[in-house]
Amino acid sequence: MLEHKNILFKSAMTYGLSFGLFWCFKYIFFMLGISSNFFSFIYMTLTFFVPFIGLYYTWRYKMDIGGQLGFMHGWQFGILLYFFAAMVIALLHYAFYRYLAPPGFLANSLQQTIDMLNNAQADSKMIEAIESVNVTPIQMAIQGIFNNVFYGILFSIPVAYLVKRLRTPVLPNNENTTDDNE
Repeated sequence: MLEHKNILFKSAMTYGLSFGLFWCFKYIFFMLGISSNFFSFIYMTLTFFVPFIGLYYTWRYKMDIGGQLGFMHGWQFGILLYFFAAMVIALLHYAFYRYLAPPGFLANSLQQTIDMLNNAQADSKMIEAIESVNVTPIQMAIQGIFNNVFYGILFSIPVAYLVKRLRTPVLPNNENTTDDNE
């Protein structure tokens, strides 16, 4: 059991790093999308592929541990995968909100949310609570980690189920590869 946990964490960190780098690449299009709808479209298109990449990494993990993966084990891997990827992208989130975002970006985003809630005739107490919020770049980065882990919890449920159900390919037996004549 301890061996599986070591492999679980090692694989989740390894695959989470490459998953996080994909998210960083994708986030560049989000940053460029502030000034161009074309880049926003690319960002949304890449976002569509995130659960499928998670599915692929979970399947690869199943192959790494010998082709047997239970639902809970696959779900744990998926959550850790998203957690480690979230840690990687959090660095870019912080750098963006702290150094790269246009001046007043967070305040303007918050004001747009308040305006949208006013138009939707939301509860005035909720609107007042949101108006009193002062969001900092580090809070946005931490909130991004929580959001990504939450999405990982949700997306990993169907992924773990699918990977559990996928058949393991039969690989040829490579134990006896030497010639008898040698």
